[in-house]
Amino acid sequence: MASLATAEACDTNGALLSSGDLRVLQPVFQIYGQRRAFSGPIATLKAFEDNVLIRELLETRGEGRVLVIDGGSSTRCALVGGNLGQLAQNNGWAGIVVNGCIRDVDEINSCDIGVRALASHPQKSNKKGNGEKHVLIHVAGILIRDGEWLYADSDGILISKAELSI
Repeated sequence: MASLATAEACDTNGALLSSGDLRVLQPVFQIYGQRRAFSGPIATLKAFEDNVLIRELLETRGEGRVLVIDGGSSTRCALVGGNLGQLAQNNGWAGIVVNGCIRDVDEINSCDIGVRALASHPQKSNKKGNGEKHVLIHVAGILIRDGEWLYADSDGILISKAELSI
């Protein structure tokens, strides 16, 4: 999938920005993984300090999608580690955005996916299976729906109601 520069997308889509059909996430995320730029349709997940459902989704075929996780902005444990990063790469996910923490940073940085997270944290998450898949989530000041499109690069992260043309 060809990458789309987020700055250029903002410059050329003023009407979409004004209408709310194109939104910019607050600049709170750190950049991890080998892909500095990535994009794809969004799969949403709400999971607070529990990564069982994250693993379940990443075990499915990614088909170029981006998993966006509303982790409640928790910085008390990591929701994604090196094993899940490798799983995402192997199953064809374009990237993962975590409104929370990751761990195993060196392993994730060796994966051919894009990852954004608030920070790293060495402690693993709970394994109870709590959370919800494919629901409306609130991340970095923006409501995000399953099936919308995400565009990320070194300048930031955009959420679009529909795929943008390059």
